[in-house]
Amino acid sequence: MITVWGLKNCDTCKKARTWLDGRSTAHSFKDVRADGLSPGDIQAWLDAVGADVLVNRRGTTWRGLDDAAKAKADDPTTVVELLAANPALIKRPVFVAGDGTTVVGFGKAEQAKVEGLK
Repeated sequence: MITVWGLKNCDTCKKARTWLDGRSTAHSFKDVRADGLSPGDIQAWLDAVGADVLVNRRGTTWRGLDDAAKAKADDPTTVVELLAANPALIKRPVFVAGDGTTVVGFGKAEQAKVEGLK
């Protein structure tokens, strides 16, 4: 089963869930704010895809950060803390397969990767 992490009101997350439903792909959804997110989850995603992929630097949350907070995104020792405190900074959706394989985003390339997940 695939776990989809995101925000329940995020249009891209809604599209991803509808897309999975249309393919009869077993999945569960977890809201990074409402359901909570552990530092271990964040670290596993960073290990799998890296901060360049995981941190959403185009959203309003990013633009609202001061320079000191933005600098934390480039530091491996502080990026987990930054994302845990600001879960909306995580690029969405995050797909995690049962074996831990992680795909971030919902472009055509990501959709192809998700189709291969179990």
